[in-house]
Amino acid sequence: MSKIEQRLTDLGLTLPDPIQVPPGMVLPFSWVRVRGNRIYASGHIALNQDGSVAEPLGKVGAGITQEQGYEAARLTCLAMLGSLNRELGDLDRITSWLRVFGMVNTAPEFNLYPLVINGFSDLVVEVFGADIGDHARSAVGLAGLPFGTPVEIEAELEISD
Repeated sequence: MSKIEQRLTDLGLTLPDPIQVPPGMVLPFSWVRVRGNRIYASGHIALNQDGSVAEPLGKVGAGITQEQGYEAARLTCLAMLGSLNRELGDLDRITSWLRVFGMVNTAPEFNLYPLVINGFSDLVVEVFGADIGDHARSAVGLAGLPFGTPVEIEAELEISD
């Protein structure tokens, strides 16, 4: 078992299956794109273990609490780790989380986007440690996100060969 797999096990975390998109919907892009020693991870959302879209759905600040948004960001991290693991075969190949771009589906009056996206960042650092897990980050609020999910996050990482 790899170091990162062991860390996930120690934390009681498991990676979900790939996303189950609605019937008839085509998403013509790669979830993870590797070029040289760089990885570009497309926007991921919170998933259940079977790959279905995790609930609750809606806007943070209007039906979704900040804490529920934080949890959605953690689940989004696990979904992205699942995609990265399927592409790389070993999460230990990740040498650095470079940049994270977090989007929050938000009510107009809510503006604590960084506290929501902390759910993702906190889990990355918890799993990978501060040296590999530290990253540059943006957190923005948007009027809507795919499937009504409260959080979508993309990332750029560095890997070893």
